[in-house]
Amino acid sequence: MSIREVIELCKSDRLDEALQIVSVNLESDPDNIWNKRAAAWVYYYYLKKNAQPDSFEAFKENLIKIKDLQLPEDEKMIFDNCAWQIGSLVFGLQKTEHVDYAKINELFEIIKNFHFTSPSEAYSFIYKAFHKGYQNWSSYLTFADWWNLENLRSEDFLKEEFKGKKMMSIAEQAYIAYSKKLLEGEHLDPFGQQRVIDQDKIQSFLPILDALIKKYPDYQYPPYFKAKLLLALGSDENVLSAFLPFAKQKRNDFWVWELMAEIFFEDKDIQFACYCKALSLNTPEDFLVKLRQTFADKLIERKMYNEAKTEIQKIVATRERKEWKIPNQIVQWMKQDWYQNAIERNNNSILYNQYKKQAEEILFQEIQEEIVVIEFVNENRHMLNFIKDKRKYGFFKYENQLTKPKIGDVLKVRFNGDGQNGFYKILTAKIADSNETSDAIKDFEGTIKVISPQNFGFIEDIFVEPKIIKERKLADGQSVKGRAILSFNKKKKEWGWKAIEIK
Repeated sequence: MSIREVIELCKSDRLDEALQIVSVNLESDPDNIWNKRAAAWVYYYYLKKNAQPDSFEAFKENLIKIKDLQLPEDEKMIFDNCAWQIGSLVFGLQKTEHVDYAKINELFEIIKNFHFTSPSEAYSFIYKAFHKGYQNWSSYLTFADWWNLENLRSEDFLKEEFKGKKMMSIAEQAYIAYSKKLLEGEHLDPFGQQRVIDQDKIQSFLPILDALIKKYPDYQYPPYFKAKLLLALGSDENVLSAFLPFAKQKRNDFWVWELMAEIFFEDKDIQFACYCKALSLNTPEDFLVKLRQTFADKLIERKMYNEAKTEIQKIVATRERKEWKIPNQIVQWMKQDWYQNAIERNNNSILYNQYKKQAEEILFQEIQEEIVVIEFVNENRHMLNFIKDKRKYGFFKYENQLTKPKIGDVLKVRFNGDGQNGFYKILTAKIADSNETSDAIKDFEGTIKVISPQNFGFIEDIFVEPKIIKERKLADGQSVKGRAILSFNKKKKEWGWKAIEIK
């Protein structure tokens, strides 16, 4: 009987009859490739019939039969068809209330020597199915190495859509899962209390992750995991540069700053600032208990007991509300004299705001700061006019960057690109150190010449507006000294100097 006739029997749900025929043929001539092919297709239809968790044993039995046929590598069609049934069963197992990973391991062991077409849609389906429960699957790295991420198709790098929502591509998911498992390490004891990181495996994976980051810069999370992997290696040399692109995109997420604090573990001041930044963000308290505990420890080290008690009280309130256990470290802190004598505050917002700017500057440290001088301040709109030199001047919003800026202040500013019609976006702005100088401002001393009746004046080439003359009651011929700022006269369309302060 031909393969076509055997398959027709299978399609007509006459599987037992088809099985009896192929079994006789195999017994009489077990090495005949046509007999093997016919048998493989019968076993395949049994797989299709039993591709659900309740029929696992029957499915496994027929999968083993296909394996035992030892079909040659070029028999791709049967293997690729099997891939869809294997994936369906694995997806089904992943959906059960208590996932039996022993069964998933059994299936993986059986198919290791199957000759799937790779890359292919069917092969990607296999990956998606086994990947589904990777978090709790101890053999995930072994599986991923066998499957080989190089077999991802171009389609696998595209974002997917589920119930109208865009989801990250399976490729990005794959690289993230692999990274997480590398960071998780392998258990050294049956209770999972001790783990070991495979540093050689991380070293081998990093160039592959690098290639992904360069080719798909819109993927948000790979740079984060690159930083984590570098930290796991103890290689802090390139961690920050690897992490910065991700941190800029996700800078409003508290855990970005947690990792930033980890990167700067040797610089206690910056680390402290990163914790302040993390806690300054709008985050549900449920997510902050561990971070607050870490920060409380830092506050205790600095003998900032009022602030530490404030953090501890927030932790306790959240844990009690959620009926979570209070950690022993916190219990011990609460018994100590410093805690009993400390004064709890409503929050530590003032502290966070005091330090968070130091953390924020990390994101843009590769962008050079420029020295500018404030020419005018509009407090109502939180805008100010600045001058760097005759080539660069304009205005920007200073809200959340500066507190009560005033004319003549020298600033260090990081600009976000070029200005448009004089308006600039900024990344950071702060008052410059007292030793910082600018060509746009200068001290002067001389005799004022007051022009009547307009009542403005000049000290050599420095213009003094009537308001200053009136306020300081300056008289013609009087000796004065003060500060002047470079200023553009729109009417005359020329540069000059304008007094901003009389000392």
